Amino acid sequence: MRADVQLPGARTIVNIIDLDLGSDHVATFVPLRILVAEDNALIGMLLEEMLTTMGHAVCAVEATEAGTIASALRYRPDLLIADGALREGNGINAVETILRSYLMAHIFVTGDHTSIRLRMPDAVILEKPFNEASLEIAIRKVLQAANATEKKKNVLS
Repeated sequence: MRADVQLPGARTIVNIIDLDLGSDHVATFVPLRILVAEDNALIGMLLEEMLTTMGHAVCAVEATEAGTIASALRYRPDLLIADGALREGNGINAVETILRSYLMAHIFVTGDHTSIRLRMPDAVILEKPFNEASLEIAIRKVLQAANATEKKKNVLS
């Protein structure tokens, strides 16, 4: 089942995928290696702290498109959290460039989702300001989508 929801305390709109996992399913937490692309140093530090508190490892925080691409290729993170606008370039171009090299789960964080939605209609977007709960939901959603894509790829192989 798929629904658009407005999360309390945030202006974030995320598509939530409700998977029927059965009553005996126990959710397990898997810490991720995450690359953050954010041009505002304070927001980058706060996001890194939030992700670390959630149990994830941040491999780098980059402020430019070129730095984001270089770090993605160097560290091969599990997830990229990218601002739509970066100091030099933008997060959309960075994601598109990285995806030409390999598939990587990604979430956009932005104050204006319009340009991202136009170029990447299925992207997971958190609109600033957001809270830890909405970030956690977005991470779960993008990982579920990545797992579904991987399963589909394996079936077709």
